[in-house]
Amino acid sequence: MSPFLWVRHARRLRPCGILGAHEFLSDDCGDRRAPKRFAMNELTPLHDEDDGDDDVHAAPRPRRKGVYILPNLFTLAALFGGFYAIVMAMNGRYEQSCYGVFCAMVLDSLDGRVARMTNTQSAFGAEMDSLSDMVSFGAAPALIVYEWALKGLGKAGWGIAFFYCACAALRLARFNTNLAVVDKRYFQGLPSPAAAALVVSFIWVVVDSQGYSDVNGDSVLAWAAAATTFYAGVTMVVNVPFYSFKDLSLKRSVPFIVIVLIALAIGIITLYPPRIFFAIFCLYALSGYLVYAYKRAKGKPVSAIALSTDEPDEVGLHR
Repeated sequence: MSPFLWVRHARRLRPCGILGAHEFLSDDCGDRRAPKRFAMNELTPLHDEDDGDDDVHAAPRPRRKGVYILPNLFTLAALFGGFYAIVMAMNGRYEQSCYGVFCAMVLDSLDGRVARMTNTQSAFGAEMDSLSDMVSFGAAPALIVYEWALKGLGKAGWGIAFFYCACAALRLARFNTNLAVVDKRYFQGLPSPAAAALVVSFIWVVVDSQGYSDVNGDSVLAWAAAATTFYAGVTMVVNVPFYSFKDLSLKRSVPFIVIVLIALAIGIITLYPPRIFFAIFCLYALSGYLVYAYKRAKGKPVSAIALSTDEPDEVGLHR
């Protein structure tokens, strides 16, 4: 465009001020914003760095992701219980190691319930819970029983300890991958917290009754600990149903006698906690095989894994 035409166009815009040959005013002369510049060979405006119009249409900044604090606090506390148990075993304080594992069990049973009650479930929390379980109920019991009894058995001792730890890892991996197809009324194999409780309650009974710091010099007790550890490891990975107690609702009302029986049970446990706990977890570790035998005798399905989630007797059991 010739310079003469630019001058004529500038004279038409004189009421709003004469501009240079490379500038145009906005359509509204009353708007006192800075004029928009155009390139000499283009009709596309050149954007100023201080032009505030683009900020209005800018995409909002994505919200930063976070994690829920309350349920993960319980998970971290359970993880600390397992770590504390390992440290106490390294220092020869095996009774305190048992306390650490049992505290981890209580905290592990609470984190999922707290997440559901407060509607704070998350994939991060589920993964964190599995990792915490692996430390507290897989690595910790294996290291404790190795330091306490299996070290004196040589390679057989640490082989059994590793076998238990590997079975705990396999049990947790199978649990995470079979959530959608397992009958919620039953666990597929002995749960890792119950397996850990079986091992450490055996240690607690011997330490409390005989006062041994360790039994590496006693071949009878050492092989008894090895058999208990091996049984706990195998029972975690077998396809045997163990009752999960998940269909028991704590929200519904119960007869008054139930509260009386609970108080009586607490009183009995306090008489001699090590032996009572060991007896309870021995019975639970055997209960799965009894359920398996009963179902086989009745001709019922014995696997905790359902073949289909659409069968009439399986509706609602997988959610």
